[in-house]
Amino acid sequence: MAEVGGAKVRRMPRAVREQQMMDAAVQTFGQLGYQAASMDEIAELAGVSKPLVYLYLNSKEELFTACIRREAKALLDAVAAAVNPRLPADEQLWAGLLAFFTHTAEHPDGWAVLNRQARTHGEPFASEAALMRDEIVAYVGTLIGAAAKQTHRETERDPELAERDVAGLAQALVGAAESLAGWANETTGMTAWEAAATLMNFAWAGLGNLMKSERWSPR
Repeated sequence: MAEVGGAKVRRMPRAVREQQMMDAAVQTFGQLGYQAASMDEIAELAGVSKPLVYLYLNSKEELFTACIRREAKALLDAVAAAVNPRLPADEQLWAGLLAFFTHTAEHPDGWAVLNRQARTHGEPFASEAALMRDEIVAYVGTLIGAAAKQTHRETERDPELAERDVAGLAQALVGAAESLAGWANETTGMTAWEAAATLMNFAWAGLGNLMKSERWSPR
């Protein structure tokens, strides 16, 4: 408890204060970019002094790294929480895509930090973003692999999806989702549901045939 003007004021818990500063940092980095953002602007937006930001979060580089990690975890948690493994494979993929586009639409500054700022300002930021992407790719790979197994059980046909097929498909799907999320956030009137449906229609029609061993090949 601290006294201000003779009145007792309850101190804000450290965790709450840090969250407040991180929110301000993500907004500033997301909208201005890492280089243009200043600790003065972050402190002002958070309603604290610049020395307090440095006391809690040490440096601009460490603050930006912490923002990347927080936003990456939030995105991964949102996608994982949305997917029910008891659902059919296509519904699992749909739930994951919808959660991904919903989260990126609701947190555009966080997505800008992850998808643009972290990747374009060198190390250690690029490595942090790459770790997040690797986790998403691995998770999508498990969904595709599960879909292949489910299709095999239902049709008694071997989908012949090798580990490299699954890895490649996961990379392609995540890359498309990242690109589409950036476009959707900049397109007036585009909803998360529409973005998810666009990618689902594009991806599942091809994946569905692939799971049944109906592969396209050049003539």
